[in-house]
Amino acid sequence: MTFRNRLQYLLVKKLQIANKEAIRLILSGQILVNGIVVDENVVVSITDEVVYQNQIIKAGKKLLYIAFYKPRGIETTLNTSIPDNLKSILPFEEKLFPVGRLDKESEGLLLLTNDGTLFDKTLRKEYQTEKEYIVEVNKPLTEAFLATMSSGVFIMGQTTLPCKITPLDAYTFQIVLVQGLNRQIRRMCYKLGYEVVLLKRTRINTVLLGNLQPNEFEILTKT
Repeated sequence: MTFRNRLQYLLVKKLQIANKEAIRLILSGQILVNGIVVDENVVVSITDEVVYQNQIIKAGKKLLYIAFYKPRGIETTLNTSIPDNLKSILPFEEKLFPVGRLDKESEGLLLLTNDGTLFDKTLRKEYQTEKEYIVEVNKPLTEAFLATMSSGVFIMGQTTLPCKITPLDAYTFQIVLVQGLNRQIRRMCYKLGYEVVLLKRTRINTVLLGNLQPNEFEILTKT
């Protein structure tokens, strides 16, 4: 969940004081947010540091954004009770979570972050986040297959949204989705009589997989 709250409520919770006392502390200039005295009930976020009487009552949290190449054979889960889980191969001490999923047999770009805002914006439907994949199938592409894939395929009780699809060779195509249905590309292909041989995500919004290889990562300055 994204941390974003009024300073008053933070003081009430951390200092165990009444709302009236919290407002008094704020208005009397006794609270510093990121080293600056505040005199109004501002909104504080996960990155903000809050200090009262030279004591930190809320530490500012550094937000991390990492592009990671998930290899095939790894489940996109941090649950260590599940074999071949993502956490077992991540080289980070910081607690990060993946934005979105890639099924076990798929590979490619995962975003890892401790920023719940990014998680919300990437996954919620209204943001229409583009995700780009390279897909190889088990038999030659046809015009009918490409046309149907791009216009929408009926799976899981619904027709998928129109998408961009570009053939790359006789067996391989690039596809750009704004949906995130469970195993969507595999289900679409199967419905049309094809099996996926390779599925690799190469882009999420403006973040590219680039030259990363399996298990490699890049720290992003901005997503």
